Amino acid sequence: MASTATEQRVRQVQRRTVVLLGTAQVFGGIGTGATVSIGSILAVELSGSSAWAGAVATVMTLGAAVAALLLASLADHRGRRAGQAAGLSAALAGALLMVAAVVSGLFILLVLGAVGIGVGTAATLQARFAAVDLAASEHRGRALSAVVWAVTIGAVTGPNLIQPGTAVGAALGLPPVAGPFVIAAAGLLIATVLMFAGLRPDPLLLARQLAAAGTNTAQDRPARPAGVAAAPAGGSLIRGLQAIAVSRTAVLAVTAVVAAHAVMVGVMSMTPLHLQHLVEGPAFHPGHAAEGDVLVIIGFTISLHIAGMFALSPVMGWLTDKAGRIETIMIGFAVLVAAVMVAGLGQSSTPAVAAGLVLLGLGWSAATISGSTLLAESVGRDARVAVQGVSDMLMGAAGAAGGAVSGLVLGAAGYLGLNLIGAAIGAAVLAAAILARSPGSRSTAA
Repeated sequence: MASTATEQRVRQVQRRTVVLLGTAQVFGGIGTGATVSIGSILAVELSGSSAWAGAVATVMTLGAAVAALLLASLADHRGRRAGQAAGLSAALAGALLMVAAVVSGLFILLVLGAVGIGVGTAATLQARFAAVDLAASEHRGRALSAVVWAVTIGAVTGPNLIQPGTAVGAALGLPPVAGPFVIAAAGLLIATVLMFAGLRPDPLLLARQLAAAGTNTAQDRPARPAGVAAAPAGGSLIRGLQAIAVSRTAVLAVTAVVAAHAVMVGVMSMTPLHLQHLVEGPAFHPGHAAEGDVLVIIGFTISLHIAGMFALSPVMGWLTDKAGRIETIMIGFAVLVAAVMVAGLGQSSTPAVAAGLVLLGLGWSAATISGSTLLAESVGRDARVAVQGVSDMLMGAAGAAGGAVSGLVLGAAGYLGLNLIGAAIGAAVLAAAILARSPGSRSTAA
């Protein structure tokens, strides 16, 4: 009877946690969407050089990479609530710095603001793991994807705040392009308050309490499933890396999420600049501020891309649970390869680029959700949070590298060359996933 009551309580807390995390993602995602949509253009405008076009995407993803391990360590010691509130608070500060950058024209403030938004991105990524702390194994993919899906509303809204934001900016006596970041700051404030005040009981701490008490619930799995090594001693970075290294499925999972993110950031971060060049034609020149119809086209295209990343997340979660973790990774990378080929070969067509960006988002979604789910069950509970932090750190670092290199590749090989490199990376991971899938394996939870 006591066991039944405990299981019922866990299910209730799990449902409440997923709803709360999802609601916070709606408001928090606005900042990321706004920064992604006009970051590269602002970087060129404030710096005066197209060489800095990838700076915002680079420092944003680098900020996420550095913060991932720190936020994971904070969550490991004080729970998911502390990690989420800290990351979202940093993003709020970042959005305000973005406003200050536009007002002052100082490029350094734009960079610092992007770092803050990146820290918030790390918190958003780790929210997906908070959704599976108490989830039953057969529902992990769907629980994780539900939180990822919730980002859709905020993230898709962000790029389309350009025109409404101009009215907000004008009402506050600010430059028009500052308006979207004012709205983003308001959303991030709401998300921060929701996490700080509402994430109680903390799902990670409750899962550990149940495990320590030896409670046998559907959500509470052994700390070290059969075949999974114990966590090594040492700091979070060393513990995480060693725990990943001894698990073949953990290596594949990390490779999938890291490679998918690198390809996605590399192509996506340069697409606004490519579209500006495509739409303006001969009138385009580096350092020229995009305006009017160009901004609308860019905002709409990035919105479609972000919708591809998040809108079908529940489908990807269902596939992860039903078709299998590795199988869904394979699907994701097949779509990624198709995406960059469509965008690259159709580089002279705005609709083709937009279609490629949608497919890019869908491939990223499938690879990230299935890879994250596989990672969460490939190591024991005692190493899980450290491994998740390392994975997100590597994911962010790969995205930062992709954002940094993409500008150079765009200048040297053009938009087609950038996409062909993405296709090569995607094909390599797809091949690795095919090789890793043993005959008849369903890649189900441990």
